[in-house]
Amino acid sequence: MSMRTRCLIVDDEAPAREELRYLLNGFDHVQVIGEATNAEEALVLLRSLSYNIVLLDIRMPGGTGLDVASALCDMPNPPKVIFTTAYPDHAVDAFDLEAVDYLVKPFDATRLGRALDRALFTGTDDDESKAPASPADNPPELGRIPVQRGERTVLVDESAIIYASAARGYSYLQLDKQRVLVGFSLNELERRLHGHFFRTHRSYLVNLDHVRELVPDFKGTLVLVMDDHRRSRVEVSRRHARELRRLLGL
Repeated sequence: MSMRTRCLIVDDEAPAREELRYLLNGFDHVQVIGEATNAEEALVLLRSLSYNIVLLDIRMPGGTGLDVASALCDMPNPPKVIFTTAYPDHAVDAFDLEAVDYLVKPFDATRLGRALDRALFTGTDDDESKAPASPADNPPELGRIPVQRGERTVLVDESAIIYASAARGYSYLQLDKQRVLVGFSLNELERRLHGHFFRTHRSYLVNLDHVRELVPDFKGTLVLVMDDHRRSRVEVSRRHARELRRLLGL
């Protein structure tokens, strides 16, 4: 890269900010330009200076990181957002606000590096890097996903997958009676899975063969009721609902 990436750290805890600075010092292409301790400070800086990336905590006094990310959606050329938080329960909301990644503390430099690469070298989940694909980027259409079970590797047939959900750089596969973690991001799964899989949300990839019902919600979007034993409910974002209705002839 010809220019260093301008980064803002937003966290109300000084030790957390120091740790992020320490980790970022290991990346020569990243320059920390400033720090903010709350949402209000963050927005002042983000509206005053040009940043490429913001590392954003969730729970802070005077407003949340989700509030900051929501405000960024209305700004021209906003920086890429990487959430860095101790709380794993806001991931769906974070990805719905166009977050590039969601890191749960503690994390190491390797995990942070993967998040930075996603922010700098890929586009959105629906428009990834236009770099020429290598054979590894286009695996053969085997229709199976490897799942580690201790020392064994089990191949799960794609027809058995009810839906997949994002899990901080990995993904969960919901099968009929169990949920398993796999070492692929949701984007990678989308490239590997074929047939009737549809991206309903930044955080969900659904096998349409397993949709039991479509239920409109109060926000004007859809919720899918799946046919697994729990009758799981999967959100369809507003921008994907129209395409889904078209596919289903509704």
